[in-house]
Amino acid sequence: MNGLGDWQIERIVEIDSTSEAWKRRQPAHGAVLVAERQTAGRGRRGAPWLSEPGAGLTFSVALRPPEPKALWPRLALATGLAVAEALSRLGVEAEVKWPNDVMLGGRKACGILVEAAGEVAVVGIGLNVNATQFPEGIEASSLKLATGLEMDPEVVLLAILVALKARTAEIGAGFPELIRALRQRCYLSGKRVALKTPSGPREGVVEEIGAGGELVLKTEEGLLTLLQADEVRVIDQS
Repeated sequence: MNGLGDWQIERIVEIDSTSEAWKRRQPAHGAVLVAERQTAGRGRRGAPWLSEPGAGLTFSVALRPPEPKALWPRLALATGLAVAEALSRLGVEAEVKWPNDVMLGGRKACGILVEAAGEVAVVGIGLNVNATQFPEGIEASSLKLATGLEMDPEVVLLAILVALKARTAEIGAGFPELIRALRQRCYLSGKRVALKTPSGPREGVVEEIGAGGELVLKTEEGLLTLLQADEVRVIDQS
């Protein structure tokens, strides 16, 4: 392992899933597992996350937050914001698509999955770094496509970890500041969206991200707050 402040970084060439490995091993707070290739990486709703050596950055972070477990879902918002801020500091302007996708130029470049496993919160991150081609039907972007430049995944990783340390510390008392910063990077603000929610499909114009991290939607029936959505699709940019 290599140390980076509070982070302990372990690297592996190939693994089924970095998140599954951390769920099995239950490592200490700050353990980071980086894989060149995952054979069974997953995104939200169990969707596969494709990773090829050198083209992407796939890693999982083990956290043991002192806050109550009821607040751990906020880690998804904190992580999305941290990744977007890290990329912006590297010269790549990024936005967060609620709840936790990171967008470059209107296309997804990073997916995040947060899972609780015992006393550990496992934060899985998959970022397209130098990828230039994607499977048919997938509209995605990468740092290279956004900038035209090849980027060093190690530099990107370290930038994300620095931002992640700051933002994941704000899921408790610091949450209002996290929400303020997240609103400034909200990709969905003002857009008409269609959502699949546990209570059925919804459609409306995104007003803002609420104080509790919920999505506030203006519908024909009035304002609607959503804490969870399985799918969020933009149907109108106005």
